[in-house]
Amino acid sequence: MNQEELLKSLMELDFIAVDLGLFLNTHPDDSDAIAAYNQVITAADTVRMKYEETFGPLCSFRSYAANTQAWQWMENPWPWQNDANFSLAGKECK
Repeated sequence: MNQEELLKSLMELDFIAVDLGLFLNTHPDDSDAIAAYNQVITAADTVRMKYEETFGPLCSFRSYAANTQAWQWMENPWPWQNDANFSLAGKECK
């Protein structure tokens, strides 16, 4: 997977985790939802680690510092820069 594909996958998994978390707030005894939530969190952590190993840290407060000689967080584009965002042109909801 390239950088954009990994980031999209992580965003999807994080969205699912939030959605399942909200569902579990109102259905706390749903063991299937709990299992799905744990599965999604594990998958997201795997994708996050792969992304960070290849492309650098995603968060300044949650990522391991892979480079002990330089703070890599400053090397990535910031969220408001074009390089940090992918295009959804042609994929708009109708």
